[in-house]
Amino acid sequence: MTDVTMTTLQTVFEKARSERRAALVGYLPAGFPSKEGAVAAATAMVEGGCDVIEIGLPYSDPLMDGPVIQDAVHRALTNGTRIADVLRTVEGVAATGAATLVMTYWNPVDRYGTERFARELAAAGGVGTITPDLTPEEAGPWLEASAAAGLDTVFLVAPSSTDARIEKVVRCCTGFVYAASLMGVTGARETVSAAAEGLVKRTREHTDVPVCVGLGVSTGAQAAEVAAYADGVIVGSAFVRPLLDAPDEASGIAAVRRLAEELAAGVRRG
Repeated sequence: MTDVTMTTLQTVFEKARSERRAALVGYLPAGFPSKEGAVAAATAMVEGGCDVIEIGLPYSDPLMDGPVIQDAVHRALTNGTRIADVLRTVEGVAATGAATLVMTYWNPVDRYGTERFARELAAAGGVGTITPDLTPEEAGPWLEASAAAGLDTVFLVAPSSTDARIEKVVRCCTGFVYAASLMGVTGARETVSAAAEGLVKRTREHTDVPVCVGLGVSTGAQAAEVAAYADGVIVGSAFVRPLLDAPDEASGIAAVRRLAEELAAGVRRG
């Protein structure tokens, strides 16, 4: 689908390390605030300083997502967003030069066909996936399909994860490890959980793959705090909220760009 030279996750983290900072990872669902608006908003996030973009694959039963992302995903589904639209969104965002991932629950990929999804995601310029509800025990076919397509795989660890569980999860991770800073659903919070730093430290005892922290970051100050100990800072709900609240798409996209600039300054302070 695309002939743009892709930025890999490896080069993203190497560049961030060379600049003595964490990488900034931003999330937005495909099809929100509209199919075209998702590409425009993600592009604004890249222009504001995001190194990596996660494109969410809208799903009717998003168990891990908080109310902000659930609202956005509902709007995306109402807009008629399908996997073909997700892939077109990836293609549009990858054209910016940012490393572009898909974050998806496992059921839609399973139904679509694992090898087909991996092949088409790679063709669209995607560099990998985050699969929050896929367990290592069931990940074999996806790991094989991803490796064959040249995609990175990202799995989650949480504060409740035992050391044995962390070791098992990180063996499935090639792009980075997603360290959920707290238990519960996604959403911006006043403070980032104190458990996050300890989780990053424990995870690093089992892998050299970069460790990124998500769930709760919404300000430049919080980004700086997390960037002091993590390889990457993941921001989701805070990017979605301005698009939900804006009176029109253009002003929402402008707000997203400003937030990206604030967060990018934060990861550089960290």
